[in-house]
Amino acid sequence: MTGLYRPVNIGNTLRIPGNLFLGPVAGYTDRAFRSICRSAGADFSYTELISAEALARHTGPVERSKTWPLIRPGEGEGPYGVQLFSGNPDALYRAVLMLEAVQPSLVDINCGCPVPKVVKAGAGSALMRDPLLLGRIVKAAVRASQAALGGVPITVKLRSGWDGDSINYREAACAAVEAGAALVALHPRTRAQGYSGSSDWSHIADLAARLAVPVAGSGDLASPACGERMLRETGCAAALFARGALGNPFIFAETRSLLLGEPYNPPQNEERIALAFRHLQLLAGDRGEYAACREMRKQFCAYTRGIPGGARLRDALVHAASIEEYRAVFHPLATT
Repeated sequence: MTGLYRPVNIGNTLRIPGNLFLGPVAGYTDRAFRSICRSAGADFSYTELISAEALARHTGPVERSKTWPLIRPGEGEGPYGVQLFSGNPDALYRAVLMLEAVQPSLVDINCGCPVPKVVKAGAGSALMRDPLLLGRIVKAAVRASQAALGGVPITVKLRSGWDGDSINYREAACAAVEAGAALVALHPRTRAQGYSGSSDWSHIADLAARLAVPVAGSGDLASPACGERMLRETGCAAALFARGALGNPFIFAETRSLLLGEPYNPPQNEERIALAFRHLQLLAGDRGEYAACREMRKQFCAYTRGIPGGARLRDALVHAASIEEYRAVFHPLATT
C-alpha cells in the first residue's frame, strides 16, 4: 500500500496534501457537514451541486442571493471546491464570475447528475450526450476563472455515459481536458443506472492511464477497504467518498490509517454522538435551531447506525424539534 496516500496537484495553482476527498452529495454536503468531514480527516471537499442559472440570475451582492449559504466555505474548511451545473455556457460563465466573493480553490462542473430536473435543464449527465457542448461549457468556466478567480482550476465530474449503449466517458473526458479541465472525476455508472447496480471501476483505470491530468474515482466507496482497493486497482489520483461518509465522517481518518499502515482505533459511540451534536450546532448557526433540527433527523439516523438501541433512537429522533429534545433522546445512552 506504499504510496497510495499522496498529494494531488490540480492545475498550476492547487496542491492538496492528501487524496481522500469528500465528494458532493445533494442535500448533504452543506457547510456544516463539510466542516465536520474536514475536521475528521477529509483532505478536500466540494459543495453540493448548485444551479449556475440561479446564481447568474441574481442581481446585487452575491451575499444576498439564495445560493450564498451553499457557496460559502465552512468553518475550518480551508481549500474547497464549488460545484456548478448548467447546460448553458453563458450562464456558467456569469456564475463563475460571481464566485469572486468566496474565492474557491477550484470550480467543478457537474456532468454526471442523473436527477430528472437537472437532466431536463440540459445539465448534469445530459451533457454526456453532447461532448462538444461540454467542452464549450468548460471553456466558458476557464475564461471566467481567469477573469475573476485568478485562474483557479476548472474540473469536471462525469458518468460513464448516458446508457449502456452509449459509453462515451473517453470522448467526454478528452473534450473537457482539451477545453482546459485540470482534473476529471468519474462515477462509472451510466445515467440510466442512476445509483443502482455496481460501478465499473475499469472505466476509472482506463481514464487514469489515458489522461495527462489527474483522475479521481467515485462510486461504491462504502468503507476504507473500498478506498484502498480503488486507489490500488485503478491508479486514480484521488478517491471521492460520498454516501459512504454520511453518518461516518471517520471514514477519512480510518482510510488514511489503512493506506499508511498505521493503527486505528474506531470511535466509541460517545465520540460518534458528540460529533453529530457538533454537526447539529454548526447547522443551527447557519439555518437556525428549528430548521437545523429538522434537517439533522436524517443525519442522526446515519450517525446512529450500529449503535445498540439505534432503532429506538431513530424512532425518537424523527420527533425531535430542538437541541434539548435531541439531548433528551440521547441522555439514556450517555448514562448507561
